Amino acid sequence: MIRNKILSAIILACCLSLNAQVKKNFTVEVNQPAAHVSPHMWGVFFEDINMGADGGIYAELIKNRSFEFADPFMGWKKLGKNTEGTFSVLSRKDKPSNPRFLRVNTSLSKEKVGLQNEGFRGMGVKRGLRYDFSILYKQIRPGIALRLELVDTAGSIIGEGSLRPNQDHTGSGWQKQQVSFQATNTASKAQLRVWFEGAGILDLDMISLFPEDTWRGRPGGLRADMVQLLADMKPGFLRFPGGCIVEGRELATRFQWKKTVGPIENRTLIINRWNTEFKHRLTPDYYQTFGLGFFEYFQLAEDIGAEPLPILNCGMACQFNTAELAPLEELDEYVQDALDLIEFANGDVNSKWGKLRIDMGHPQPFELKMLGVGNENWGPQYIERLEVFRKALREKYPNIKIIASSGTDPEGERFDFLDKKLRALRVDFIDEHYYRNPEWFLTHANRYDAYDRGGPKIFAGEYAAHTDQTAGSGNRNNWRAAIAEAAFLTGLERNADVVGMASYAPLFAHVDGWQWTPDLIWVDNLRAYGTPNYHVQKLYSNNKGTVVIPIHLENKVLDGQEGLYASAVLDEPNKEVIIKIVNHNKLAIKGSFDVQVKGNLAKEVEHIVLNADLDAVNSIDKPHQVSPKTSFITLKGRKITQNLAPYSFHILKIKMK
Repeated sequence: MIRNKILSAIILACCLSLNAQVKKNFTVEVNQPAAHVSPHMWGVFFEDINMGADGGIYAELIKNRSFEFADPFMGWKKLGKNTEGTFSVLSRKDKPSNPRFLRVNTSLSKEKVGLQNEGFRGMGVKRGLRYDFSILYKQIRPGIALRLELVDTAGSIIGEGSLRPNQDHTGSGWQKQQVSFQATNTASKAQLRVWFEGAGILDLDMISLFPEDTWRGRPGGLRADMVQLLADMKPGFLRFPGGCIVEGRELATRFQWKKTVGPIENRTLIINRWNTEFKHRLTPDYYQTFGLGFFEYFQLAEDIGAEPLPILNCGMACQFNTAELAPLEELDEYVQDALDLIEFANGDVNSKWGKLRIDMGHPQPFELKMLGVGNENWGPQYIERLEVFRKALREKYPNIKIIASSGTDPEGERFDFLDKKLRALRVDFIDEHYYRNPEWFLTHANRYDAYDRGGPKIFAGEYAAHTDQTAGSGNRNNWRAAIAEAAFLTGLERNADVVGMASYAPLFAHVDGWQWTPDLIWVDNLRAYGTPNYHVQKLYSNNKGTVVIPIHLENKVLDGQEGLYASAVLDEPNKEVIIKIVNHNKLAIKGSFDVQVKGNLAKEVEHIVLNADLDAVNSIDKPHQVSPKTSFITLKGRKITQNLAPYSFHILKIKMK
C-alpha cells in the first residue's frame, strides 16, 4: 500500500513537471502602436462608506464633537455625580449650520464631574506622539479649568494635559483655545476624559483632538498612512465624494458641497446615508461632519498628483431608497451648484467662489477639467435632467468634460436605454459600474473589443469582483477576486482608445465599522493595509505606459483563451516595454515572449509577480501575505523566457536602448 502511494506521488510529480514545461510563444509588436493610454487611466474612487472619512482618513479622534448627532450625547459618557443641569445642550438660532453647544455648570455639583468620549470604535493613540486638543468656548461665569486624560481599555492614563480658558475672554463671545500633550503609551482603543475642575459656567463647542502626524503635518488634517497608500498608487484621478453619498436617501440628505467648505465650525453636519442601509451592519452613530469637505478633497487630489473628479447631485435622490426628484422647473439650484463649483475650483479673486478658495489658503486654481452629473442614476428622468445640466455647462464652461451615469448594472434593459441616450447626447464619458462575481470578470475581458471607437469614452467608475452576494458579509478580498480583476483590466488596457479611466470601489473600510465588502484598503485605528486587489490596481497604475501595443498568442488576442489574458504598453518617455499577463490555470506555463522592435533591448528585464493561493488574503496582522515580488531575468536575443505559475499575474519591463 505504501509502495503504491509512493509510486502514485512520483507519477503525479512527473505529470506536473511535464505540465510545467507546456510552452506558449507570445509575440509583442512594439512597432505597431494601437492606441494612446490616458495619463488618467487608473485612479481612485472615494466615498464616505465603511467609516472611510469620519473615523477613517479624517484624523479627528472625537466623535460627535459639536453635539449635533440626533442624540446630542452619542459618543459621550457623563462622569462623576451629575446634578440635574450640570450638562445641558442648548441650541442657538444665529448659527443654523451648527446650532447646538454644551453648557457646563459645575456650581450645581459638589462632586468632580467630567465627560468621556469613546472615539470612533476607540481612539488610536501612539506612544511619544503629540496630541492637539482644542475647543471653542464662551465663559458665562469664569472658574472652570479642563483636565484631560487619555485612558486605555484598562483605565490607565496614557496621556494628560490641562487647559484653563483665558479669563480676559469672559463675556466676549466664542473663542478658540488649544493645548498639546504627549502620549506615554500606545493603544488602539483609547478614550478621552475631560474633567471640569472649579466652579463656574462654561459653554463648549467643537471639542477636538488630533494627532500631530497628519498628512504633511497639516493641523486638523488627514491620516498620513492612509493617504500614503493612495499616493503610492500614483493615481491619475480622484473621484469624490462618491457614490451613493452624492444622492442621499432623500434630497434633504444629499451631498451639498457648499455646506462642506469655509471655516470648519460653520459646516453643516448630516447623517451618513450608510448608517442604517444594511440590516446586517447597522451603524446609527455614522454621521458626516465634513471636516473632509470639498476643499480638502481637491487638496488631497493635488497632493497625490491626481486630477480632481467631483460628482454632483442632479436633482435625484437614491432610486433604491426614496427615488425623490427635484422638479425640472426647480432644477436651477442644482445646476448653479455645478457652475459655482467650477468657479470655486478654477476662479480668481474677483469671483465669489474663487475668492473663498483663496481665503481658505489655496491661491492657485485647482485646474478642474472634469465633472460628473449624477451617480448611478437611470431612466428617462435622469436623461431629461442631464440635458439641462449639459446645456448650462456647455454654454458657460465648454471645456469641462461631462461624465454621465449608465446606471447600476453593466447590462440589461436599463443599461441599454441609457447607453443609447448618452451616445446620442455625445457626453464625454459614460460611467459604467460592475459588481459581479469573479467569473464575470474572467469572461468579459473582451467587453470593449467591439465598442464604437468614435463614441464617448468609458469610465469604469466602480468595479470589484464579489466572491459572495453583492455587499454581503461573505465577500472576501482574496486572490481569487483580485486575479479575476487583473485579467479583466488587461481588456481595459488593450482598449485604451475606448476606456479612459477606471477605479475600484469602495476604497476604504474600517475593520470595526464597515457596511460593505469587499474594499480596496482596510484599516483599524492605528494601521492600514492594501488588499490583493489594491496591489493589482497599483501595479496597473504604476505601469500604465503611454501607448498600447499588440501582444498575441498564435496571432490571437489574449482575452481568456487557454486561461491566458494579456496586454502590453510602451512607456515612451522611459523607453520601456511593459507586458502584463495573467495565467488563470491550475497548471504552470512556460512563456516565451518575442519582443519585435527596431533597435536594441537592455539585457536585464524587471519581472514583477503576484501569486498566491486563490483563498489567500491580507490582514491587519499579516498585511503583506499577498504582495508583489520583484526579480530580474536575462534577455536572450529578443526573447524573454519566464515560467508563469498557476493563478499568477506578471509584469515584464524591458528597457529599449
